[in-house]
Amino acid sequence: MDRETFEAELRAAGYGDIVARDMEAGKFNAEHSHEFDARGLITAGQFTLTCGGAARTYRSGEVFDMAAGTPHIEQCGPAGASYVVGRRYK
Repeated sequence: MDRETFEAELRAAGYGDIVARDMEAGKFNAEHSHEFDARGLITAGQFTLTCGGAARTYRSGEVFDMAAGTPHIEQCGPAGASYVVGRRYK
């Protein structure tokens, strides 16, 4: 999916806060949660989310969803990761 289409879909689904982010190689964010729903498109590199002990790695072109309040761990691959993420506050 291309970025323009993804951002249009985010807006249509009520994700009002859309940002592009870059995370450096090997970046690790310990378990935490957010007060918003998140939906992201990986644009480069790889990004692993671990929820409830289950890890899933997302690569360029793949989309992830995270419901508000879900405890998770974030980790980037050896080349880092770039992504566009929408935040939907409830």
